[in-house]
Amino acid sequence: MDHLKIESCIDFLQCLAADVSLSILICLDDPADLVRAGAVSRFWRRFVITNGLAKQVCLKMYPQLSDIVSIVKMNDATTRLADYESNNAMEGEILERDHKVYASLLQALKKSNLSPKDCIENAIWASSTDNYPDESVVNTLNPRDRFIRRASYWSSEGQSDPCIPETLMYKLRDGIWLVTEIDIQPFEAFFQPGKPIYSAKSVRFRISHPKSPREIEMNLKHLPVQKPVDDMFGWTYTSPEFPMTQENRLQPFKLPEPVLCMGGYLQIELLGRIQRQEMDGLFYICVCHVRVLGRPVYPAFDVEILEPHGKLLLKYNPEALSSVLKSVSSDDIPHMRQLEEKMMWERVSLLDILLRGIQHGPTNLGVFGDEEDEDMDEVLIL
Repeated sequence: MDHLKIESCIDFLQCLAADVSLSILICLDDPADLVRAGAVSRFWRRFVITNGLAKQVCLKMYPQLSDIVSIVKMNDATTRLADYESNNAMEGEILERDHKVYASLLQALKKSNLSPKDCIENAIWASSTDNYPDESVVNTLNPRDRFIRRASYWSSEGQSDPCIPETLMYKLRDGIWLVTEIDIQPFEAFFQPGKPIYSAKSVRFRISHPKSPREIEMNLKHLPVQKPVDDMFGWTYTSPEFPMTQENRLQPFKLPEPVLCMGGYLQIELLGRIQRQEMDGLFYICVCHVRVLGRPVYPAFDVEILEPHGKLLLKYNPEALSSVLKSVSSDDIPHMRQLEEKMMWERVSLLDILLRGIQHGPTNLGVFGDEEDEDMDEVLIL
């Protein structure tokens, strides 16, 4: 009976039109299923590789990958754009390689066990700032509310209408990241009577890529930028609106689904105001710290921007894929430890540059008590 069942089975790939079969197989979203499909038979493997199924599944799930125009193995600069100018004899070899690379990339994106890390590179812009540079958006890179005996926070300008929103923008780190969570800590004005907390009513996030990488690079030479820059971006993701509580703590906002980002930009929309300042009767929004958590796929994969059109070169290191898929501490991966150290020193440098530009102390900074001096003298920990 089993023999008769096998003989009566129909291979739908050989019976249906190629586009119909592809429409069915592209519904696969597990990297293991792609491998299994290619192992059914020689005909199935040829179909999967020839039609670039692994790449199509990747592009369906992560459209940002459509900017990749070439693939190269890390530390090998001999097969860049020439890969796609090769002759017919090499076409099969290239298709085979692309299948393996995109299947591995999908596996890294879906199955990565690396701990999420803060992937903010720079704070680049705020829709308004009350006392610049004392209350610059750069201060939000500091996880503490004080830095070298100064209050450390960003403050909007005051408004009589509590419905007026504010916007903060950040440059995210290069490389391929899956952003999973954004954390925001409202600022508690410990130097004002009653220690009011200037939170927003709610928050929303947008992730973008620059319309012109060269133009953005020219405009971001001096950070933070003091003019609107949001019209320079094409927005690829908008989150739901999350309520924010009026509490002095780092509040986590988990995205419904991880969002792929490759050297992109984050916009934080702070919607609505709660706290009125006693001094002038106006509503303000103040933020102490912002953190963007994402899972990198480095050192297994990286990207490089190809000038002048901003297309991407995908770099892969097959030997490092296992380090991305298994649970390991950052100390076990030298590259990740170096990245963390680089992030720490870059942020200390940004804050130091900001403080050098301040000629006078913050205008709204009160006198600290003795019990606060010891806390302020502690070393900044990132």
